[in-house]
Amino acid sequence: MTPHTLPSHIPSTMRAAVLRAPEELEIQERPVPVPGPGQVLVRVEAVGICGSDVHYYRHGRIGDFVVRAPMVLGHEPGGTVVALGPDTSRHQVGQLVSLEPGVPCSRCAQCRRGRYNLCPDVSFYATPPVDGALCEYVAVDEDFAHPVPAPLTAETAALLEPLSVGVWACSKGGVGPGSRVLVTGAGPIGLVAAQTARAFGATEVVVTDVAPHRLELARQSGATTTVDVRSTGLSDTGFAPDVLLECSGVPAVVDEALRTVGRAGRAVLVGMGGDTVPLPLAHVQNFEIEVTGTFRYANTWPTAIALAASGEVELDRLISHRYPLEAAENALTAADRDSTTVKPLVRPTTG
Repeated sequence: MTPHTLPSHIPSTMRAAVLRAPEELEIQERPVPVPGPGQVLVRVEAVGICGSDVHYYRHGRIGDFVVRAPMVLGHEPGGTVVALGPDTSRHQVGQLVSLEPGVPCSRCAQCRRGRYNLCPDVSFYATPPVDGALCEYVAVDEDFAHPVPAPLTAETAALLEPLSVGVWACSKGGVGPGSRVLVTGAGPIGLVAAQTARAFGATEVVVTDVAPHRLELARQSGATTTVDVRSTGLSDTGFAPDVLLECSGVPAVVDEALRTVGRAGRAVLVGMGGDTVPLPLAHVQNFEIEVTGTFRYANTWPTAIALAASGEVELDRLISHRYPLEAAENALTAADRDSTTVKPLVRPTTG
């Protein structure tokens, strides 16, 4: 294969789910990308739908990131390597991979220090103007196509992206053996954060939410206690965690949860909600609580793969709906029709 051609068994065109305007998604025929030097071509077999995908679909923007031209959504892909670009050395055709959706510049100060998630020039799937993975094929830098061992599937491979968010949050919070952890919000990220906290050695993991079906999932996923905050306030539980993993993004929840954190505790703000949140300053100062944000992840895929492969974290239970590519719009609007939606999954192709 030359740098400008594809193997004969790979089609020249593919289907892609393209966001043309808010709430206007169209299946289009596009050229199959040709992998360049150091890249592999991946047949996309599963893509998880994230809240950011839904937000772009609804509003055409998230903060300063505005969809100004037609864009392919989806940044949680798993699939199979089907072709190799020049100068590749890490993969073989037929290898199942999980794609890390952000490729940094590798030259800036943050990249050199290992904090490539903070690279100002990162190219991140489905973040304008970069196309995502709701399509049949993508070409990706081979260093960000992580081999996934059997018996994990393409669906598991896709969900290693949200699991990486949980791994990064637990790492930032210093979760370890004996930790007492509070997870606020039992959406997909809260659920994987709770499982990761248990895998990291936490002995108590309390998960809060307002949805009974999500709290039930949290119990099935290893939470030692769940709290329905519609009827029970956090202050009423008497639980003073060492680590808060705030995954709801709701300002009022952030304020209440911070007030429960024990002395010298750590609070990790994971959920994205309002631009500002109240800070109980006296409690933070008097208890010397460390408060930090998180932005995506860095160097988390090896840990995420190991957790999923060992069974310490179960990802399949998060999947609530499966759709073919032509029904991608239904995946983006699944929660409108089913209040028990947790993680819709799109299957652009099947292996």
